[in-house]
Amino acid sequence: MNNKCENNLINPNWAQHGYIQVYTGNGKGKTTASLGLAMRALGRCWKVLIVMFTKGGNDYGELNSFMNLSPTIKDNLKIVQAGLDRVIYKENQNALDEKAIKEGWELAKKAIQNDEYQLIILDEANIAIDLGILDVDEVVDVLKNKPEEMEIVLTGRNAHEKVIEVAHLVSKIEPIKHYWDTGIVARKGIEY
Repeated sequence: MNNKCENNLINPNWAQHGYIQVYTGNGKGKTTASLGLAMRALGRCWKVLIVMFTKGGNDYGELNSFMNLSPTIKDNLKIVQAGLDRVIYKENQNALDEKAIKEGWELAKKAIQNDEYQLIILDEANIAIDLGILDVDEVVDVLKNKPEEMEIVLTGRNAHEKVIEVAHLVSKIEPIKHYWDTGIVARKGIEY
């Protein structure tokens, strides 16, 4: 198998358009879906940026996997953790959370405006908007003015109606049954 990226164009036939995707809802699998998309894009030699809002620390299986990719593939990937090593809610958010998330947004916004990547995943951006840390109107303005061929994915519960309106694809993942309801806690390798 050839490990080198021979054609790094997102649209080699110029027949495609980059879209805005949103994965939202209360069900499990929003981040998982977006990271699967990242792996697919990396397999096609796309440059990928993943900004993980509200997520810090290093105890994520996906980070371990991404860091162990082949050097050729890993060179096309940048991961930024724009959150502290804890889960935040309206009741416990503080100035450090806001600072980390806003720094991540500034980096993502610059990458979008400078057309630096072919796929940008804004993981848990919907939560950062819902918490009032990111301004929905600013996010929507940046999305509306993204480069033509860039694909952008936003994940997280409670996607704002303005984000849903500007998106081209919205998937709402809802729980029907979850083993957490029986008292099973998050499992390493499955939930993180």
